[in-house]
Amino acid sequence: MTNAPVKKVPIHLQSSQNRLLIKNGRIVNDDGIEEADVYIEDGIIKQVGRNLIIPGGTRTIDAAGKLVMPGGIDPHTHFELEMMGAKTADDFYKGTRAAVAGGTTTIIDFVLPEKGQSLLEAYANWREKADNKVCCDYGLHVGVTWWSPAVQKEMKQLVSEQYGVNSFKMFMAYRNTWMLDDYDLYCAIETCAELKALPQVHAENGHIIARNTEKLLAAGVTRPEGHQLSRDEEVESEAVNRACVIANQANSPLYIVHMMSKSAVRALQLARNKQKQPVYGETLAATVGTDGTHYRNSCFRHAAAHVLSPPLRPDPSTPQAMVEALADDHLQLIGSDNCTFHEKDKEIGKGNFSKIPNGVNGVEDRMTILWQKGVNTGIMDPCRFVAVTSSSAAKIFNLWPQKGRVAVNSDADIVVWDPRLEKTITAASHKQAVDFNIFEGQHVVGGPQYVIVNGRVCLDDGELRVVEGLGKFLKTPINSPYVYGEQNLSHADHDLLEPLSRDSPDRVNGSSVPTDLALVNKHLEGLSVTSSGCSTPTGRKMRDPMQRDLQNSTFSISKETEGLDTKTSVRVRNPPGGKSSGLW
Repeated sequence: MTNAPVKKVPIHLQSSQNRLLIKNGRIVNDDGIEEADVYIEDGIIKQVGRNLIIPGGTRTIDAAGKLVMPGGIDPHTHFELEMMGAKTADDFYKGTRAAVAGGTTTIIDFVLPEKGQSLLEAYANWREKADNKVCCDYGLHVGVTWWSPAVQKEMKQLVSEQYGVNSFKMFMAYRNTWMLDDYDLYCAIETCAELKALPQVHAENGHIIARNTEKLLAAGVTRPEGHQLSRDEEVESEAVNRACVIANQANSPLYIVHMMSKSAVRALQLARNKQKQPVYGETLAATVGTDGTHYRNSCFRHAAAHVLSPPLRPDPSTPQAMVEALADDHLQLIGSDNCTFHEKDKEIGKGNFSKIPNGVNGVEDRMTILWQKGVNTGIMDPCRFVAVTSSSAAKIFNLWPQKGRVAVNSDADIVVWDPRLEKTITAASHKQAVDFNIFEGQHVVGGPQYVIVNGRVCLDDGELRVVEGLGKFLKTPINSPYVYGEQNLSHADHDLLEPLSRDSPDRVNGSSVPTDLALVNKHLEGLSVTSSGCSTPTGRKMRDPMQRDLQNSTFSISKETEGLDTKTSVRVRNPPGGKSSGLW
């Protein structure tokens, strides 16, 4: 067993870790693909290019046939959280260890104060739990679970340089615990806008859920399927619309966490036409990797293991639709909402589904699941994959370009991704502490071969070598240029843009990237996809939705152009707010 933490060794004593060269790979950022080597020293990317001058004593990783990508940023985790009478299985060591194993090098967790508790006190508790355990860098969102002038004052303190928080989460669900009514929600969102912080919302109608739960239990529905029945898609989509209306009244941007249904995304699309400020949508690995049919499994352990809020949807078309939404920029990020509970904890809700602790795994499998469901099917290309798993989170939470980019002076948080690496996901083999995996038995092609965290190789040709306490706390400054900057078009403005033509530049994450086919093919040289579609360097779809499902295909990379049809036309996806692919 290798579960015992590795003791921290000072970086300056690790000569082989201090200098690192990644050569012969293809660098994938959110805005393009290039052939270049990467030289790392003291945890920072120092050089990017060919024919680099490298000092002696440098370790070399040969990345031929591999992709060199920014480490994943998971914007939504819950480690060491106590809720509903239980404590999560994954603490900050075990959870970040699993994150690194899956290619994620930064996580952002949630401080969730109890009602009446000081936000500053709760923040201090989370820092104390995390600082000496994390295997990778981490940031913190802070929950606003009650409202008063004291809470407002503490929000102003938390955004200061001393604390480094730029996002606050409010709940429209969990009545009598974390939920705010609309008045308090308006006040909290308004305060975020005044502070140039980003409000986040868990969008469900808590009052409807409470009443539906009473009715279901009275009718004898006690098993896990009652959880989904108490809060169907309409209950989520109504809250998404209401949150957008409140944010618009407050002239505030908005970030909606864990969007789980087609109805919710449709509500977000409609609301964006009216919003004065940007609205960002996040979905989960669970949403694209499985569905709500599991709630009716006859085994309580199996069904309860899938319980989270909002719930997985029984509509079997939901997973692909959510991947399409990510590809089309109707959703901007994918998180894990990793909040794991052992079987014994889930059993608290035997006989009453409303008492089942909410949460599933995902921090370890987030990137491989999306690669399998998104890239291997041709729905998105590697650039868009990088955007939704890393770069967009870095920009939104003001960590860019320190995080989320392979470039000179960026942190050396890097994944060397092997698009041919195969594995079957199982609870028996995963690195998480929990005893169940909602993706059990799924075969995925593509995954991390090497993961570099702050310049240290922590996944070394498949062997996990994490260091407890290696990670540091990331202060996230307010007034993110990506959220509040003048150059940021609102989504309503985006909807007024003309459809893209071959000769027009396309705005990708705030930068202008040409979509000329000659340039696309130049970027594509050496890439091949086992279908008639091609990747582009701008995060566009790789196939027409009418083509056959390419679930079993594999994305491959080689130095040669063998198998690449450079005359194949490139299908450019629609701009945000444009015509969708038909799944909506």
